[in-house]
Amino acid sequence: MKASQLILGTQRENPADAEITSHQLMIRAGLIRQVSSGIYNWLPIGKKVLHKVENIIRNGMDSSGAQEILMPMVQPASLWEKSGRIDQYGQELLIFFDRHENKFCLGPTHEEIITDLCKNLLTSYKQLPVTLYQIQTKFRDEIRPRFGVMRSREFIMKDAYSFDLNKTGLDESYSLMREAYIEIFKDLGLDYRIVKADSGAIGGSDSEEFHVLADSGEDLLAFSDKSDYAINAELLTELQEGQDPLSLEGKPSPDGKGVLKLKKGIEVGHIFKLGTKYSEVLNLRIQGEDQDIYPEMGCYGIGASRIVAAAIEQNHDEKGIVWPESLAPFKVALVEVNSKNNQKVKEKCEEIYALLRENNVDTLWDDRDKRPGVKFADMEVIGIPLTIIIGERTIESGHIEIKKRQDEKPELVSHQDLLSIILS
Repeated sequence: MKASQLILGTQRENPADAEITSHQLMIRAGLIRQVSSGIYNWLPIGKKVLHKVENIIRNGMDSSGAQEILMPMVQPASLWEKSGRIDQYGQELLIFFDRHENKFCLGPTHEEIITDLCKNLLTSYKQLPVTLYQIQTKFRDEIRPRFGVMRSREFIMKDAYSFDLNKTGLDESYSLMREAYIEIFKDLGLDYRIVKADSGAIGGSDSEEFHVLADSGEDLLAFSDKSDYAINAELLTELQEGQDPLSLEGKPSPDGKGVLKLKKGIEVGHIFKLGTKYSEVLNLRIQGEDQDIYPEMGCYGIGASRIVAAAIEQNHDEKGIVWPESLAPFKVALVEVNSKNNQKVKEKCEEIYALLRENNVDTLWDDRDKRPGVKFADMEVIGIPLTIIIGERTIESGHIEIKKRQDEKPELVSHQDLLSIILS
């Protein structure tokens, strides 16, 4: 892609209303623009990153055997009345009436819709187990949207729902989805923890949260330094009858292994064992071997748009974003310097750009009529992992300057070695 043809939308200054780093950098790097409180446009650079997040999630889900569907954002309020959640969810559930005075809501989650859908799809126990998922827009009418897409009203989420014959089957589906999540977060390249959690308004028995570790996180996590034990500190406080969670630091871990450490986390995933909470109340009955059964359900969510912000909170410096390679909008930035003074600069850029495209290297060629400092600042705030610099010095030396995002200075490499360095 040529930068002269791309809507970059970068900005030099932090927006006044952006409180945390990810919000500031998503605006400055041209990822998003606000439409209204908690509602955002995604610009081309941001959409590329979001698309990468969605594809990593989709690959993980498909590999687990889950099947992708798409359900509507607009839901009949009658289903929420049947489940009893229309009052429980409160004012976060945005309710409206159509021209025929039918009552609807904008879906914050899809337990009711998926259960109602499966009343027509699932008829026999021989169809179980099955897991269905979607990647789709949700809406929760947050009382105080803040932190950009971290806590917005409209957001992109992957939600999956499993259906099993019995509790043993649910345990197996839950474990399978848990492992799929572990692979997804590994592929995302993020430092995270799995913590025991409260099921909240979703309901059900067991639930676990996936948290990206970051100083800006809203949740305090307690985890062992010697084992996989981890828990939301708020839940641990309840279990320990109101003790101050800051007092859970340096004490023995409840599992008997190591001592507890405290860190802040950003919740980006949550998995639940729902049991028959929704299948019973919405009357999803399936023919069993001997009698009709209410299938055991599980629910599994990942905040795709929130992951973009969480990744930035975990990966940035004073110049801008430092993406994990798996999420970077482009792998390489090709920056031409003062090509007006030397036609050979443009010719060398064309040659390298063609070479990179032939080898499927996603490249942003900064061919804009801008000062070098502006170009370098834009590539750094966007967070492209590698920058190739082509200028008069490059032409004269016969070498190519290449700079990693975190490095202060570029290194000179031969034209022959360039591709192997980029592909390594």
